Amino acid sequence: MTTHVLTTMRILGVIVVLLLCLPTIGQSDNSLIFRDSPPEAATIQLTAAAVGFNRPIYATHAGDGSGRLFVLEQSGKIWILQDDQRTTVPFLDVSALISPTALTQRYTEQGLLGLAFHPDYASNGVFFIKYTDHGGTSVVARYQVMPEQPQLADPSSGQIIFRQNQPYTNHNGGHIDFGPDGYLYIALGDGGSANDPLGAGQNRQMLLGTILRLDVDSAFPYAIPPDNPFTNDASALDEIWAYGLRNVWRFSFDRATGDLYLADVGQNQWEELNFQPADSRGGENYGWNVYEANTIFAGGSAPNHVAPFFAYNHSLGCSVTGGYLYRGNSIADLQAAYLFGDYCTGRIWAAWRDSSLTWQTIELMKTTMSISSFGEDEVGEVYVIDYAGALYRFEPRG
Repeated sequence: MTTHVLTTMRILGVIVVLLLCLPTIGQSDNSLIFRDSPPEAATIQLTAAAVGFNRPIYATHAGDGSGRLFVLEQSGKIWILQDDQRTTVPFLDVSALISPTALTQRYTEQGLLGLAFHPDYASNGVFFIKYTDHGGTSVVARYQVMPEQPQLADPSSGQIIFRQNQPYTNHNGGHIDFGPDGYLYIALGDGGSANDPLGAGQNRQMLLGTILRLDVDSAFPYAIPPDNPFTNDASALDEIWAYGLRNVWRFSFDRATGDLYLADVGQNQWEELNFQPADSRGGENYGWNVYEANTIFAGGSAPNHVAPFFAYNHSLGCSVTGGYLYRGNSIADLQAAYLFGDYCTGRIWAAWRDSSLTWQTIELMKTTMSISSFGEDEVGEVYVIDYAGALYRFEPRG
């Protein structure tokens, strides 16, 4: 009898706690999704975190509790920043593996382009890089940190898990990242040249012009996640998660909600930002090359077309650089705002959804930078990278 009473009391106690928590949970979830006022540009500044890099193009963290930031140079080196201080030797140097054009100072879209740490990096020391090799082929390779030497990767541990021939030297995509589901996502451009001469954007029998989703844990080199959208569709390749993309240089997952933001570099007139909600089952068609942003480009059919949530024309810039939805603690006024910029003009915008979940956008600041990328550290603070060699952090002014 006593046991039954105690059990009942425990159950009632749990129910009471849950009921008390419900308003807070609902309010918290809502605040993660929307905001009803724009960020105030006057309250935000960019502060130099590190300088002296050679064509830096990305920064990310390992998720291992170390607080370190890893900065990629297009010419093949990955550097560690600890408390804004750079290590004296690179974490990894693959300059001997990448396209020789990336070792010069000429403009190129090749080289070391992407870095993603395994979700269990703290215990398994595994990470992945994306680069173009000597033949211009896009490569994703798996690497391992050195035992007992957390500041150094093992250069001999590289194992290629994915290759994609590139018919042209541009539109190599570049970004790789693990989603909240633990799968590896890979951005591939449409193959290059101009106007999508291969028709890759709408051809689901090609991997070019897509986002891939791979299971890198269940098999080597990879397995197909069973819930990928086209696994039972003979007209599409199993690896494809989304398609109709021209050249997604950077994408990111909202660390709070799992929503996916995709910045797709445009052709002659428009740069676009695309959105995929966390509950998506994949398969979105973002329209290229039937559409360039919201404008008819080549024309024809684009089944299940998903329009961008924001686009800007070439009077404001010429190459969009995707960023992050701000989830840091330093700038309360940036919460739930997606930060992105333009490589050519140095403009930085903030986009957000209001309480009706309608997208709003403002120009946050105009810089003199060639914005090659954004970065996010372990606690959610956001950085912007100047291709000329510096890393800046968003901070509260004053």
